[in-house]
Amino acid sequence: MKRFIVMTTVFIMLFLSIFLFYESNNKVGTASKYNMYFAPRTLYWGVEGADVKTVQDKLLRWGYYDGYVDGIYGARTYRAVIRFQNKNGLNPDGVVGPSTAQALGMVTTAPSSAQGVSRKSDEYLLARAIHGEARGEPYVGKVAVAAVILNRTRSPSFPNTIAGVIYQPLAFTAVADGQINLTPNKDSINAARDALNGWDPTYGCLYYWNPATATSKWIWSRKVVLKIGKHWFGL
Repeated sequence: MKRFIVMTTVFIMLFLSIFLFYESNNKVGTASKYNMYFAPRTLYWGVEGADVKTVQDKLLRWGYYDGYVDGIYGARTYRAVIRFQNKNGLNPDGVVGPSTAQALGMVTTAPSSAQGVSRKSDEYLLARAIHGEARGEPYVGKVAVAAVILNRTRSPSFPNTIAGVIYQPLAFTAVADGQINLTPNKDSINAARDALNGWDPTYGCLYYWNPATATSKWIWSRKVVLKIGKHWFGL
């Protein structure tokens, strides 16, 4: 009897181990598939990879791209993406985000549970930009940086999407040096939320710069409106 109980216990433990291992792997596989098909990375000027090659190949075959399929997102790829976006009624920001990727046939239609997430996506992208550009600044300075980005989306001189503004070539140091990919902290996320909710400490400014590190001579032609932390904000 004792032997039967021991064998039964061993069998049950072995069965549970196999079941839990299978479930764990199944969940990982599901998450990977979701990320692959529904949440591909955003592609913009300067990034490289196989997914960039896929974009270039498609645009080349469809007559939008006239460069090499080399996996490097440069000026020709950027212009080709804008031509494709204009032709297909998309925001012409030169960025391959979810909508453009879907139009290119790189993702399938998102499930119903994934609809209506643009606000969250914009908030997180904005928080990443804040963290990369102003994580050493006071809180109001973080909100101010986000406000400048949002102000640009409303100006005819800039792309009309948050992603388009942030990933506009040579617009932000954090994109150029890769700090845009750092995980934002709580302050950066809250600052993005405050800016999206309407707080603009800059009173409509379209530019900001650090006078101690700015290398562009052109930026000094901007009218300075106010100073917050190490940044100057202007029009």
